Amino acid sequence: MSRLGQKFQKRAARVRYKVSCVRGERPRLSVFRSQRHIYAQVIDDARAITLCAASTKDKSLALKKTSTTQAAERVGALIAERARSAGVEKITFDRGGYRYHGKIKALAEAARQGGLLF
Repeated sequence: MSRLGQKFQKRAARVRYKVSCVRGERPRLSVFRSQRHIYAQVIDDARAITLCAASTKDKSLALKKTSTTQAAERVGALIAERARSAGVEKITFDRGGYRYHGKIKALAEAARQGGLLF
Protein backbone atom coordinates (compact mmCIF):
# COMPACT_ATOMS: atom_id res chain seq x y z
CA MET A 1 0.00 0.00 0.00
CA SER A 2 1.25 3.47 -0.80
CA ARG A 3 2.20 5.98 1.86
CA LEU A 4 -0.81 8.14 0.97
CA GLY A 5 -3.13 5.17 1.42
CA GLN A 6 -1.64 4.51 4.85
CA LYS A 7 -2.12 8.15 5.87
CA PHE A 8 -5.73 8.03 4.69
CA GLN A 9 -6.43 4.88 6.70
CA LYS A 10 -4.83 6.35 9.84
CA ARG A 11 -6.92 9.52 9.51
CA ALA A 12 -10.09 7.48 8.88
CA ALA A 13 -9.45 5.33 11.97
CA ARG A 14 -8.81 8.41 14.12
CA VAL A 15 -12.00 10.11 12.92
CA ARG A 16 -14.02 6.91 13.30
CA TYR A 17 -12.85 6.56 16.92
CA LYS A 18 -13.82 10.15 17.78
CA VAL A 19 -17.19 9.82 16.07
CA SER A 20 -17.91 6.50 17.80
CA CYS A 21 -17.61 8.23 21.19
CA VAL A 22 -20.86 10.12 20.51
CA ARG A 23 -22.57 7.29 18.63
CA GLY A 24 -26.16 6.90 19.71
CA GLU A 25 -26.41 10.44 21.06
CA ARG A 26 -26.54 12.17 17.69
CA PRO A 27 -26.88 11.06 14.09
CA ARG A 28 -23.75 11.44 12.00
CA LEU A 29 -23.25 13.22 8.72
CA SER A 30 -21.05 10.88 6.70
CA VAL A 31 -19.26 12.18 3.61
CA PHE A 32 -17.81 10.24 0.70
CA ARG A 33 -15.88 11.86 -2.11
CA SER A 34 -15.04 10.28 -5.44
CA GLN A 35 -13.24 11.78 -8.43
CA ARG A 36 -16.48 13.07 -9.97
CA HIS A 37 -19.09 13.23 -7.21
CA ILE A 38 -19.59 13.93 -3.52
CA TYR A 39 -22.13 12.11 -1.38
CA ALA A 40 -23.49 12.92 2.08
CA GLN A 41 -25.88 11.00 4.29
CA VAL A 42 -27.25 11.42 7.78
CA ILE A 43 -27.13 8.08 9.60
CA ASP A 44 -28.74 7.11 12.91
CA ASP A 45 -26.32 4.50 14.28
CA ALA A 46 -28.57 3.56 17.19
CA ARG A 47 -31.26 2.31 14.79
CA ALA A 48 -28.85 1.56 11.92
CA ILE A 49 -30.82 3.52 9.31
CA THR A 50 -30.11 6.34 6.89
CA LEU A 51 -32.34 9.31 7.68
CA CYS A 52 -31.59 11.29 4.53
CA ALA A 53 -29.03 11.56 1.76
CA ALA A 54 -27.86 13.96 -0.93
CA SER A 55 -25.27 13.89 -3.67
CA THR A 56 -24.16 15.67 -6.79
CA LYS A 57 -26.10 13.04 -8.73
CA ASP A 58 -29.45 14.45 -7.50
CA LYS A 59 -31.53 15.69 -10.40
CA SER A 60 -32.92 18.53 -8.25
CA LEU A 61 -29.48 20.22 -8.16
CA ALA A 62 -29.09 20.25 -11.98
CA LEU A 63 -25.32 20.70 -11.84
CA LYS A 64 -23.20 21.05 -14.97
CA LYS A 65 -19.93 20.26 -13.15
CA THR A 66 -20.13 17.87 -10.24
CA SER A 67 -16.52 17.87 -9.05
CA THR A 68 -16.28 21.50 -7.91
CA THR A 69 -16.33 23.19 -4.54
CA GLN A 70 -19.56 24.98 -5.51
CA ALA A 71 -21.20 21.61 -6.14
CA ALA A 72 -20.12 20.47 -2.67
CA GLU A 73 -21.68 23.62 -1.18
CA ARG A 74 -24.96 22.88 -2.94
CA VAL A 75 -24.92 19.30 -1.59
CA GLY A 76 -24.25 20.65 1.93
CA ALA A 77 -27.22 23.01 1.69
CA LEU A 78 -29.44 20.21 0.34
CA ILE A 79 -28.46 17.73 3.07
CA ALA A 80 -29.12 20.39 5.72
CA GLU A 81 -32.58 21.05 4.28
CA ARG A 82 -33.42 17.34 4.14
CA ALA A 83 -32.07 16.66 7.62
CA ARG A 84 -34.09 19.49 9.14
CA SER A 85 -37.22 18.21 7.41
CA ALA A 86 -36.46 14.77 8.93
CA GLY A 87 -36.33 16.40 12.38
CA VAL A 88 -32.55 16.39 12.84
CA GLU A 89 -30.72 19.51 14.00
CA LYS A 90 -27.72 18.27 16.00
CA ILE A 91 -25.32 15.93 14.24
CA THR A 92 -21.73 14.80 14.41
CA PHE A 93 -19.58 15.26 11.30
CA ASP A 94 -17.85 12.15 9.96
CA ARG A 95 -15.39 13.32 7.34
CA GLY A 96 -13.98 9.83 6.86
CA GLY A 97 -10.31 9.91 6.03
CA TYR A 98 -10.58 13.14 4.06
CA ARG A 99 -8.85 16.27 5.30
CA TYR A 100 -11.10 19.13 6.41
CA HIS A 101 -10.18 21.15 3.36
CA GLY A 102 -11.66 22.14 0.01
CA LYS A 103 -14.83 20.26 -0.91
CA ILE A 104 -15.27 18.64 2.51
CA LYS A 105 -14.96 22.02 4.24
CA ALA A 106 -17.36 23.65 1.74
CA LEU A 107 -19.95 20.93 2.34
CA ALA A 108 -19.64 21.22 6.13
CA GLU A 109 -19.91 25.01 6.17
CA ALA A 110 -22.94 24.96 3.86
CA ALA A 111 -24.60 22.41 6.15
CA ARG A 112 -23.90 24.67 9.13
CA GLN A 113 -25.40 27.66 7.31
CA GLY A 114 -28.40 25.47 6.51
CA GLY A 115 -29.09 25.09 10.23
CA LEU A 116 -27.29 21.91 11.29
CA LEU A 117 -25.34 22.09 14.54
CA PHE A 118 -22.05 20.20 14.87
